[in-house]
Amino acid sequence: MVNQAVGQPRRHERPVMTFLGAVGTVTGSRFLLDGPACRVLVDAGLYQGLKSLRRRNWDPFPVDPHTLDHVLLTHAHLDHTGYLPRLARDGFSGRVSCTRETADLSAIVLRDSAHLQEEDARYANDAGFSRHDPALPLYDNKDVERALGLMTCADFDRAVELAPGVAATFRPAGHILGSATIGVQMGEHRVLFSGDLGRAHHPLLRPPADPPPSDTIVVESTYGDRRHPPADPQLLADAICRTVERRGSVLIPAFAVDRTELVLLELRRLREQGSIPDIPVFVDSPMALAALDVYRSAAARGGSQFRREARDLMAGLGVRGVQAARDVAASERLNRPRTPSIIISASGMATGGRVVHHLAHQLPDRRNTVVITGFQADGTRGRQLLEGARQVKIHGRYVPVRAEIVDVPDFSVHSDADETIQWLSRAPRPPSTVYVVHGEPASADALASRISAELGWLAVVPSYGERVLLD
Repeated sequence: MVNQAVGQPRRHERPVMTFLGAVGTVTGSRFLLDGPACRVLVDAGLYQGLKSLRRRNWDPFPVDPHTLDHVLLTHAHLDHTGYLPRLARDGFSGRVSCTRETADLSAIVLRDSAHLQEEDARYANDAGFSRHDPALPLYDNKDVERALGLMTCADFDRAVELAPGVAATFRPAGHILGSATIGVQMGEHRVLFSGDLGRAHHPLLRPPADPPPSDTIVVESTYGDRRHPPADPQLLADAICRTVERRGSVLIPAFAVDRTELVLLELRRLREQGSIPDIPVFVDSPMALAALDVYRSAAARGGSQFRREARDLMAGLGVRGVQAARDVAASERLNRPRTPSIIISASGMATGGRVVHHLAHQLPDRRNTVVITGFQADGTRGRQLLEGARQVKIHGRYVPVRAEIVDVPDFSVHSDADETIQWLSRAPRPPSTVYVVHGEPASADALASRISAELGWLAVVPSYGERVLLD
């Protein structure tokens, strides 16, 4: 474990990296770089899933936030940005660097996160099911605004100076809009952080940029022990058709950033080719609607991260009959739909947000279907549903699971093991060490073994709080 630091950090003659998150789990991405010129945190993610991990969000940060000079963000997902307001609350006042789109999406994601935490705390206090009296949010909207005020935008492929002899370069990662791999040069040493790597077939974004020359690589392993199955375009269509025949409704928990856009694109394709019936589609996530606007604006501007067809796809995005549930009253009406419909709602792992209320109402009804569209971290409701849970706990009560649960992996925007190995193999020279992170233990161990066996590189799965020299 890393001890809490006080005062100014001791400057290191040689760069040192400390793993403060995303080890042994896919969430809580936090990597600390200490060098002679500055102290840099790469990602400030929130822990999600298992209670033992979520409790880390409440622990004092292992180093004094006042001593951080910079935070670099790979992308806007909560497990990479969601701890930033807490850092700002506890004294961090340095610079936060990220791409323009990550800044735009982070503003949406973090404001929503604070709102949900405040609402959950109020609900827990009113219902009396919290162990804490009173229940409190991890941070509030004031903390979010303080954090957002520290953000500066970086262009892709252009080095950002952090201190004398220290620079960061953002390159497209193809995972979500604005996502980047980040190369940090500290003196003579170059360390590359993959963030979350995308895939070759994203309908809007180009594949990840090839890795630059690096001495150390920190690579994700979300799917490090498996290959994505071949795409099955009928899987979603068949699930929708079965549900409509039962006079039920389809609930799709979807990440508000990127996943909702991809689901809407696929629904439009299925509707146009006549594979699904003409039923209402509701987008019940203010965050997703705001993110959709960011995607449209960014696609209209263009840039190196987009495919050529992205502008036309986003300009024409929509499905006949799509409706937005913009307020709480409209959302509540969807809990008991009068006719078969499709509801897309956040969050994607069913850990919070409006989708939790929809699950409470729709899981007990055998006519309904819940479609899971992406990775579900251990300890989340989405993971429980995938693993066949017959009941799940929602807001202090157990709810029976009678609805059909369908896994549609085609929407995953994480590289699988083969794709990650291929990306690493395109490095212009072997690094001295690859650190495998951002995966559950079996996934990280499997990917590290493949890197060693197939590429002949030194691959290490670090432990929480471990410190390593970068030289």
